[in-house]
Amino acid sequence: MLHHIELWVPDLPRAVREWGWLLGRLGYEPDQEWQDGRSWRLGVTYLVVEQSPAMTGTRHDRTHPGLNHLAFHAGSREQVDALAAEASANGWEPLFADRYPHAGGPQHYAAYLANTAGFEVELVATADGAR
Repeated sequence: MLHHIELWVPDLPRAVREWGWLLGRLGYEPDQEWQDGRSWRLGVTYLVVEQSPAMTGTRHDRTHPGLNHLAFHAGSREQVDALAAEASANGWEPLFADRYPHAGGPQHYAAYLANTAGFEVELVATADGAR
């Protein structure tokens, strides 16, 4: 089981808005807050965004070695559609929009989004709508 994920971000207030919206819609609750970071928790797993003074870049590049994207269970197809529809108003832009919702293949229903810092998420619909 995944314990936590920590993402270094170039703009903490913007990351809090973007990730906070998405994680909140996925059922995560705000957990911790400190000068350079925030976290959200769902069960025993949590996600951190931090603007570390040790960071050397200003933008994440999902096409470079390292993290390409995070995939989340997002509930039913209707819930994925709702998230995809709300995304642009919350700092997330669609990827592969011409193939939505089957960019991952004909049997895979998901929305792919990227935020202003270049992080990609995949919001996957489950057959039973469970997250």
